[in-house]
Amino acid sequence: MNVSLCEIATKLKQAKSVAIFSHTRPDGDAYGSSMALSRALSALGIKNCVCNDSDVPSNLAFMEGLEGVKKTPAFDADVYVAVDSAECARLGELSYLFSAGGKKKPTFNIDHHVSNTRYAGYNHVRVCAANCLNIYALITYMGAPIDKLTAEYLLMGILTDSGNFSHDDVTEEALSVAARLVDAGADICRLQYELFKRQPKERAALFADVMGKIRYYYENRLALIVITQEQMKKHGANYGMTEGFVDFPLNVDGVEVALSMMEMRKGQYKISLRSKKYADVNKIADAYGGGGHVRAAGCMLCGDLEDVIDRLTYTVWQYLE
Repeated sequence: MNVSLCEIATKLKQAKSVAIFSHTRPDGDAYGSSMALSRALSALGIKNCVCNDSDVPSNLAFMEGLEGVKKTPAFDADVYVAVDSAECARLGELSYLFSAGGKKKPTFNIDHHVSNTRYAGYNHVRVCAANCLNIYALITYMGAPIDKLTAEYLLMGILTDSGNFSHDDVTEEALSVAARLVDAGADICRLQYELFKRQPKERAALFADVMGKIRYYYENRLALIVITQEQMKKHGANYGMTEGFVDFPLNVDGVEVALSMMEMRKGQYKISLRSKKYADVNKIADAYGGGGHVRAAGCMLCGDLEDVIDRLTYTVWQYLE
């Protein structure tokens, strides 16, 4: 069932306890959406917990409160809410719990991905620059206060998913909400530094290694990078340090699509896709069971490295013509 945020706000305010879920390998928008909603519920006296099956990535460890996120719900909540997750499977190891819970209790899906499958009992999917914009509106409908930390969670999500306000889906709404969050106490300078500028020397070394081996295809319209386990080990890096790598080749003149392949384990690759002007990378990811946005999407692929590259580059070519 598709519902409005106003309807969801009314139902959540009637709940006695809520468990909040977000997609596996969470980013700033997933954590921002989860933690901001959690603080709003707490301010209204509603028992809640935030859960995610992944560890906090190193690039987001600076954010206060994320150490309290649980791998599984801390109690048997009356209501389940999934945020920033396009499909139930994206909840990772918690997907079965969310799905099973939907047979016994109300489930809500609040998201901004064009590829969302409407998998909950109640769904609100509005395509926008970041899901934290949806959560901001939801908190407003709930009548909950937005303090400094809540504002920083929301602004973190907006900054990360908008590429620091650089993506073409940034609208007046994103800028206006960001201004209100700064007015509420969010330190935008600190967030921008931590999210986009600060880096340990291990990341710098890995970045130089990876970018020195960019591959170009189709008259430089496609740029591809590969991040291997061997490189990660060599430089003492971790997965969180690779956040934003895919954006560098996208900024090369003439490139329309940038593709990052991160080796998760032997023969398994996490694929991140970005486009600049016209290619719909959501459709490219969808061909391999993934999804996301028109300009940013992802999927997982298994196989020999060069075979996977051949498949991906051929698929991308169809969307470059």
